[in-house]
Amino acid sequence: MDVRVIHCLLLWAVHFFLAVPHSTPRILSNESKTGDEQDACINLIPCQDKGAICIQPCPPSFHGETSFVCEDRKWQMLSDACASLDVQSLFQRISQSELLPCSGGHSGGAGEHLPFVGEGKPGHGKPGDGAKYFGAGNHSCQADFLCIIPDILSSPAIPGNIADIVELLKKISLLLSENVTRGKMKSYSRIANHILNSSIISNWAFVKDRNAGSILLDSVNLFAGKLLLRNGSESIQEPFIATKGYSIHRNTSGKSFDFSMEFNSTGNITGQMVIPEEELLRLPRASKAISVAFPTLGAILESNQLDPHFVNGMVLSVSLPEELQNILLTFEKLNKLGQVGAQCVGWHLAERRWDPRACELRAHNVTTVVCVCAHRRRTYRSFSILMSPAAPRSSVLDYIMWVGLGLSIFSLVLCLVVEAVVWHHVTKTEITYMRHFCLVNIAASLLVADVLFILAAVVHNTNLNYQLCVAATFFLHFFYLALFFWMFTLGLLILYGLLLIFLKITRSLFLAAAFSIGYGCPLVISILTVAITEPKNGYLRSGACWLNWYETKALLAFVVPALSIIVVNLIVVVVVVVKTGRSSVGEGCKSQDLSSMIRVSKNVALLTPLLGLTWGFGLATIIDSRSLAFHITFALLNAFQGFFILLFGTLLDRKTREAIRMNCLSSRQKWGLEKS
Repeated sequence: MDVRVIHCLLLWAVHFFLAVPHSTPRILSNESKTGDEQDACINLIPCQDKGAICIQPCPPSFHGETSFVCEDRKWQMLSDACASLDVQSLFQRISQSELLPCSGGHSGGAGEHLPFVGEGKPGHGKPGDGAKYFGAGNHSCQADFLCIIPDILSSPAIPGNIADIVELLKKISLLLSENVTRGKMKSYSRIANHILNSSIISNWAFVKDRNAGSILLDSVNLFAGKLLLRNGSESIQEPFIATKGYSIHRNTSGKSFDFSMEFNSTGNITGQMVIPEEELLRLPRASKAISVAFPTLGAILESNQLDPHFVNGMVLSVSLPEELQNILLTFEKLNKLGQVGAQCVGWHLAERRWDPRACELRAHNVTTVVCVCAHRRRTYRSFSILMSPAAPRSSVLDYIMWVGLGLSIFSLVLCLVVEAVVWHHVTKTEITYMRHFCLVNIAASLLVADVLFILAAVVHNTNLNYQLCVAATFFLHFFYLALFFWMFTLGLLILYGLLLIFLKITRSLFLAAAFSIGYGCPLVISILTVAITEPKNGYLRSGACWLNWYETKALLAFVVPALSIIVVNLIVVVVVVVKTGRSSVGEGCKSQDLSSMIRVSKNVALLTPLLGLTWGFGLATIIDSRSLAFHITFALLNAFQGFFILLFGTLLDRKTREAIRMNCLSSRQKWGLEKS
């Protein structure tokens, strides 16, 4: 069967499908809101059920619907499918003329029998008027698609229209990509440029199909790859999409594709694709190379990626002969602030994600990145660069955190068990009783906080209800504050033992003061925080069971007390260092100096985890948020804090070790007597 006949039949089938109206019933989940409850989406009435869906119809002049999801007791827009374009009509206007050759050139017959959707109504006019339209007025549309450009460029680039234009470009690429002339490519680029404008990138976040950006990239690559070259070269440029093509052969001395394009109002961005001369020697015959540049598409593609990296250059697509394996790409950075890490990547066609296996980093400086990438027509055809965000995410950090939490919980349980066993042996004096009482409450507060931290992560990951997340955050806030305030109490106790030797306080007075500071202050701060911020839906941060920062600054209710206590406890450590090192001053004996240094170092090592000074390393991550070393150091010191409390607070305490040894001997003696 002739290829043209098959092509005609395929197009007839598509037109029939588009012409017949389809009615698909909408099946709403049990959580969806319809009818009168849709007003809640518009009026932003606080919602109750997290994850509930509210579907709202479009205004009268639009078709489609808008979906909202319940997040943080507010209706957040999920997708907006409201559109004003009639894509089926637009596609038919540029494709029906393609059917004319199937009638053997009898335009009159074709015009009388083809279904016509768009301008005019069927049954109106004289027979043959449609033929005049298809044969004359629509001839230019067949040549360059110009007849649909005004409708598209005059439409607003709202999410619903973006989705429809992507679908239109996809159909054109699949069905109308034979003999892609300069005129067709120019019109195609103008249509794509309309939805790639930097001013409407945020609208892509509400397009219903989350893969719309990837579909657009595939469609453009497919259509551009069939571009016919005039006189061995072609160049078509719009503000946000540019296409260049060259004829290449083995005797060409390397070929360079240079792009300079507008990104936003701040200026242009450049990119370059070079085919090395040694690669061109692989060509068995003359061929063509096509490259397409997108300065804004990277931001569109990354909106659907979970990877914390972001695209920091234009996206360069290539259509090359299969014999060419490696190409050289140079990207100018969008964000040139700081010498942050760069990664060369290729867009994986099947998996629809950025893949670092496609490229290698050749050179990197403040402004540009040079990559060597492997061209695979069925896998990698588009390339760009990724930059790490301000706060690095690493599997090493996650591993340290979870291993440290597990070890910390085990150590704290063991610490409390040991304290319970030796309690009567180590609390014979008032000062030792007070010290161990503070240590037990520090261990208990951190243990509960660690368990709640895991619970908060589970609550967030499983999308449980909002109230449970609020409860987890409240108790997490309370017990982390209790941890710091009990460390503060221990610091005050150390000062009391060093500076107020002759002042005696009773056990009952100490307990009253310790409970007031250790649990009373955290309780007041926690209750005030939730009472002030929760009525305004500003207690929780978006996407996590923890205190809000961006809207209400609720996190300050934890940061300010914690940093204040760290500063006070740092002063306590300085006082301890001065007091313990004073005995060696003026003695002139090296052995005394060495003994004093060892004693001071031991005291600092013992007090640092017990007084919470390891949390001070968090300041380093704020000063240099991009340093992975600072983040790893902070994670190590704090994830293992429970282990440090067991080690320095319990196991290295001489009286505790003696009490453990005495208990072991007593147990052995009892066991021996029972056996005998």
